Parts: sequence; C-alpha cells; structure tokens
Amino acid sequence: MYCEFFGFSEKPFTITPNPHFIFLSSIHREAFGRLLYGVDSHAGFIALTGEVGTGKTTMLRTLLTQLDAEKYRSALIFNPCMSGEQLLESICKEFGIQADGKDRFSYLDALNRFLLDQHQAGRTVVLVIDEAQNLAPEVLEQVRMISNLETERDKLIQIILAGQPELDTVLARHDLRQLNQRITVRCSLTPMKLKDTQDYINHRLKVSGSRIPGIFSPKAVKQIYRFSHGIPRLINVACEQALVMAWTRESLTVTPEITAQVLLELKPAVERNSFWYHITRWLFAGK
Repeated sequence: MYCEFFGFSEKPFTITPNPHFIFLSSIHREAFGRLLYGVDSHAGFIALTGEVGTGKTTMLRTLLTQLDAEKYRSALIFNPCMSGEQLLESICKEFGIQADGKDRFSYLDALNRFLLDQHQAGRTVVLVIDEAQNLAPEVLEQVRMISNLETERDKLIQIILAGQPELDTVLARHDLRQLNQRITVRCSLTPMKLKDTQDYINHRLKVSGSRIPGIFSPKAVKQIYRFSHGIPRLINVACEQALVMAWTRESLTVTPEITAQVLLELKPAVERNSFWYHITRWLFAGK
C-alpha cells in the first residue's frame, strides 16, 4: 500500500478516534483546558459541544488516557440511546460495580457506595457520556439524579456531557432547566483555520513516521481546507484519498491536480450530477 511508498509506519489519516494522533489547535487547546479544569475543580457537570467530525471523541479519549489511574476512576458511555435504567446498568458495568439487583434502586445504591469508597480513597470519579444529544429528556433527568450523589462539601462524580450542537437545544428545554443550571463549565469545538489545518496535516504525517518534506503542496492544503471547512474528519478523508491517488501515480507529492481530482470525487452526489462538475472533470482528464 501507499504506507511503504511514503515511508509511513501507519496510516496517517484514519477517521477512527486515536489519541496517538491528537492535535490540539488553538481551539482544541482551550476546550481541553476547560475539560481538565472542570474535572480537577470538581465542577460536577461539564458540557462539550461541537459539529460532527470536529474531534470531540478523540479529545475525550485523550483526556481519559491522561488521567492517572491512581487518582481517578473513569468510564465512557458511547451509545446513550437507552432507558434510564439501562444507562445506570451500563455505568455500573463500566466502573466494574456489582449491584445486588437489576433495578434502578439497586444500581443507584451500588453506585453511591462505589463513589463514597473512591472519595474516601482520595480518587476523583469521571463519567463521560458521548453523543449526549441523543439522550431522551427523562434519561437526562436520571443523569441529574446521579449528580445528587454528593457529600456536604463535594461532588462525588464529575459528569461530562459531550455532543453535537443539538445538545444545547435539548438542555435548553424548560423541563431540564435544573440540569442546565448545574452545568458550570461549557466548551465548544469549532472548525480549524487554514494555519491549523496545515499544522494538523503535517502533525499526522510526522506521527506516522514521514521523512519526506512537503508531501502536500501549499495549494493542495488550501484546496483541502476549502473542501473540509477545517473539520478534522473531512480533512482526513480528503488526505487519505489524495495519498492513495499520489501513490497510484508514483508521485511523492500531492499536487493541486491530484487534490482537485480527489475532491471532485468526494463531492455529494447532487453536485456530481451538475453541469460544472462534468466540465471540470473533462478538463482534468485532459480532453
């Protein structure tokens, strides 16, 4: 494959959330700092929002890998499309908690005992719920009830709700105002600028072991930025396909011509059926 051709030890632009490739743009650094502050200050509730593909899940996984196991206990719930009772069961399972029964009260009792034990041992418990915009209002209310497990001076569990911008709309519901008022730390991820996009591409190439300078020409990077609007997942998709095409042409540089052809293929089907799409493709084919 192209990895050997370019000298990569691994693919640089996979779309799976991999903390090994974490790149903190100025926007990501600010959001990451807020997450750490919220956890360390025992804020209780933290909200992280961002458009699809902006790197929320990667950032959350990176955060969890950086928490010292001696000082923290953490769990990640990734599929929140469940009932309140199922959510409690999943939380207990992720923390390795054994409940006496299979009902809500048994799960809450077991979780409370676990949290008190961890608090006494000086550990901070962190629960991350990703794709939280999919939680039903009654399940979010159950999450709020979990946050009621506390001592007179401190919150026993730090809860991070992460999701797409629709999460803000859900939290703004009148019947969820108690939960919304408890969120003391809020952060959001927005698309990267051109400079960060350039640095992001170079960072992933470097992590993958590249020793070839300037694989992506400056103009190719600008084309990818315009296509992706600075969204990491779309950058990855475009860069991956561009490397494949460069490999098939035995070119160690991703030229603007290669990038333009790749981006044409990545356009939505509606755009691909347009008159200008066919004219542009005809020109790039040299006809």
